[in-house]
Amino acid sequence: MLYIGIAVWSRAKSTSDFYVAGGKINPIANAMATAADWMSAASFISMAGMISIMGYGGGVFLMGWTGGYVLLAMLLAPYLRKFGKFTVPQFIRDRFYSKSASTVAVICLLVASLTYIIGQMTGVGVAFSRFLEVSSSSGIYIGMAVVFAYAVLGGMKGITYTQVAQYCVLIMAYIIPAVFISLQLTGNPIPQLGLGSKLVGSDTLLLTRLDQIITDLGFKQYTTSVAGTKLNMVLFTLSLMIGTAGLPHVIVRFFTVPTVKAARQSAGWALIFIALLYTTAPAVAAMAKYNLHTTIAPGIEKNMSVFEPESSLEAEKRPDWMKRWENTGLLKWEDKNNDGRIQYYNDKTTDKEVLDNAKEAGWQGNELSVNADIIVLANPEIAILPNWVIALVAAGGLAAALSTAAGLLMVISSAISHDLVKGIIKPNMSDKQELWLGRIAMALSIVFAGWLGLNPPGFAAGTVALAFGIAASTLFPALMMGIFSIKMNKEGAIAGMLSGLLVTLFYVFAHKGIFFIQGTQYVDLIGGPNSFFDISPEAFGAVGAAVNFIVALAVSRFSKRPPVDVQELVQSVRIPRGSKKIKGSH
Repeated sequence: MLYIGIAVWSRAKSTSDFYVAGGKINPIANAMATAADWMSAASFISMAGMISIMGYGGGVFLMGWTGGYVLLAMLLAPYLRKFGKFTVPQFIRDRFYSKSASTVAVICLLVASLTYIIGQMTGVGVAFSRFLEVSSSSGIYIGMAVVFAYAVLGGMKGITYTQVAQYCVLIMAYIIPAVFISLQLTGNPIPQLGLGSKLVGSDTLLLTRLDQIITDLGFKQYTTSVAGTKLNMVLFTLSLMIGTAGLPHVIVRFFTVPTVKAARQSAGWALIFIALLYTTAPAVAAMAKYNLHTTIAPGIEKNMSVFEPESSLEAEKRPDWMKRWENTGLLKWEDKNNDGRIQYYNDKTTDKEVLDNAKEAGWQGNELSVNADIIVLANPEIAILPNWVIALVAAGGLAAALSTAAGLLMVISSAISHDLVKGIIKPNMSDKQELWLGRIAMALSIVFAGWLGLNPPGFAAGTVALAFGIAASTLFPALMMGIFSIKMNKEGAIAGMLSGLLVTLFYVFAHKGIFFIQGTQYVDLIGGPNSFFDISPEAFGAVGAAVNFIVALAVSRFSKRPPVDVQELVQSVRIPRGSKKIKGSH
C-alpha cells in the first residue's frame, strides 16, 4: 500500500516524468533509489547464500558488483548525464549517427534485461511462497499486480520515490537481523567486526571454528575455497564489473538528476548506501552457515566429533523453521540410513578419511539439500530471532526484488516506446501518444516478465550472472568507445555489439546443450563444460567484451571516420563544463 500510495502521489504527467522523473530528483534521494534499483533479489536474497555455499570464492560477487559500480560512477554516468538523453539506445543512436546502431542496442538491452528480470520474478515468488503461505506461482502473480499498480501509473517518477522507500525497508531488513546474530555469536554488535571476532565463551575465532567444522564434514575450507580456476575467478569478477557498468536500468538513474554535478554526488552517495549491505553480506553468510551446521549437528557445540551418533539432529526434533522451508521445496531431507537422524556432509569429497569416518558411523550419503536462496530469508528463524525481525526480512526481500523488477521494466518499456517506436518507426508521435504507448509497453512487459518467472528458460534459470555477461559483451564496450574514442564509427559499433552478443550467447547456449539434438543426445559444439580455458558461461562476458572491442576497433580502422560534428560532440561531452580548451604550445 505504501508503494502504490507513493505512485499515486507522484504519478507521471509527461514523457519526461515517465522516462526520467523530469530530471529533478535530489542527488541523495536518487542515490537511495539507485541503491534499491541495483541491489536486486540476487543481492539481498541470493548473494549471502552463494557466499555461504562457496566461501571465499563467493567474493567474486562482492568484488564484481561493487567494482562495476565504481566503473559506472567514474567512467560513464557523468558523461552520459552531460549528453542529456533519456536512454542508452538514444545515446547510441545520436553518438553513432545510426538508427541501425540504436536498433542493435535495443536488442542487446532487451536480451540482458529480460534475462535479468527472470531472477527478480523468481525472487518475488520465493518470498511470497514462504511468508504468505501461497504457491510460488501465486507469489509471482501478486508481485506482477503490485508492480503494475505503481510502475504503469507512476513511471520513472513513481518508481524513483517508491525505490527510496524500498531502500529504507531493505537495508533495515538486512542489517537489523545481522546485528542480532552478531551479538548472539560474538558479542559484537557490528557484523563486519563480528566476522573476525571470537565466539562468545570461547577463545576460538568464528571463521576458524567454521573452517574446522566444515572441513571435518568433507567440505572445502571456507576461508580459502575457490570455485574453478583463478583465471575463471578473475574473468567472472571482470564480467560482473563491466556488466554492472553496462546495465541500462542502473545507467538511466543518472538521467533523473538535474546536473552533471548532481550525477557525481548521486554516484558517491549510492556507493555508501550500497556498501552498507555489501560489507554486511560476508558476515551474514558465515554466521548463517555456522548456525545451520550447529543446528543440524548440535553435538559440535559440545566439541563432540561430527561422526558420533549423538552429534546429529534427531529428525523428530528438527526445528519448526526446517519444517516450514521443507514445504517450499527449497530444503529437502531424506533418511537414507533409516536412523531417524539428519546427516549433512559432503559425500562427493575425495578426502578418504572423511568417507571412511562416515561409513564407520553408518552414514549412507548426504541427507540434506539446502537451496542457497533460503540462507538470508531463513537466517533469523535459524537464530530464533523475534517474529518481527523475521517479518522484516520478508519485507526486505520483496522490496529488493520489486525495486529492481520495476527498474528493469522501465528500461524495457522505454526501449520499446521511446527508442524503437518513437525513435525509428513513428518519429512524429505526440508527447501524449508516446506517454500512453509507454504505459502500454510497461503493462505488456510486466505480463511477459511474469510469464518468464513462471516458465524460466533452462539456459537462464538460476543465474543472474548471464544478464551481466550480455551487458558486458554488448553495451559496455559501445558506451566506453562512444565516450572516449573520437574515431569510433557506426560500422565499428554495430559490428562490435553483434559479435560480442553472438559469441557470448553461443558459448552459453552450447554449454547448456541448447543446440541441435541427435536422437536423445545433445551435440557437443565446444568440447565439454568450461572447455575454453576452463571459463564458465557466467564468466564468459569478459571474453565477449574483448571480442567486441577488437572487432569494433578493427572495423572502424578500415571504414570511414565519423562526421566532424559527431567528433566535436564527443569532445564536448568529455570536457568539464566551464573549462577552456588548451590550444597551441600552451
